[in-house]
Amino acid sequence: MTVPRLFKNGIAVTGLVIIVLYVLIIIVSFFWLPFDPSEMNSQRLLEAPSFTSGHLFGTDEFGRDILSRIMKGTTVSLVISIAATALGASFGILMGIWAGYLGGRWDNGIMRIADVLFSFPSLLLAIFVMAILGENTYNVIIAIGIVYIPQFARISRGSIIALKSNEFVRAARSNGAGRTYILFRHLLPNSMAPIIVQISLSLSVAILLESALSFLGLGVQPPEPSWGNMLSSARKVMMLAPWTAIYPGLAIVTLVLGFNLLGDGLRDILDPRLRNVR
Repeated sequence: MTVPRLFKNGIAVTGLVIIVLYVLIIIVSFFWLPFDPSEMNSQRLLEAPSFTSGHLFGTDEFGRDILSRIMKGTTVSLVISIAATALGASFGILMGIWAGYLGGRWDNGIMRIADVLFSFPSLLLAIFVMAILGENTYNVIIAIGIVYIPQFARISRGSIIALKSNEFVRAARSNGAGRTYILFRHLLPNSMAPIIVQISLSLSVAILLESALSFLGLGVQPPEPSWGNMLSSARKVMMLAPWTAIYPGLAIVTLVLGFNLLGDGLRDILDPRLRNVR
């Protein structure tokens, strides 16, 4: 079973613990925050981290509590990354499995579309989509989702091509099973291992892309807190108040590390060639 092996893999467990901690932060932030994340206080501008004042991570250039904004931004970053990855995976997997199974002109047509999308660097493609759609949270999800479509299409296509000539597929065909049934009942479940690993790794990159778009002013718009726009605001004062950049940066690094560790552990667990390496 995969789940018992998961908890025996130290790398995967470490990543899972980090992700669970962030999920707990999101749950807590729905019911309690140290301060209002959007409330400005001219008496506490750029206040250093302090237990006495209650601002454990200090305040920003508007006197807003950084810890509260990071907690609120956790929800924004994680929800956007999950939604964008789900969007890209859904379209990419559908394109990939049909291309791999049908072959011929369908395969060539679908994969040439994927090649065109792949020719753009991820951030530039996301910026291009944002420039067309406009600046709001939903468009960030769409932009990052489009970036992921060719990645999932290639992975799922490769898995289907490797599996479609197996005995169980020929047996299903001989029993009169149609293409759709074979794809979704037999091939897709057996090709999920690399897709699951890619989903975990894609979540980490989605967080970075969302932060980069917000940093450039194309993602989540102020005063809504996002780790990216917090870093963008911190550029002006980071030499005077380094905590304004350090804590949002650590939040990004830690969560990205969590997803990368989980993805690395899942790869070791799900790939038979790597199970006995570590």
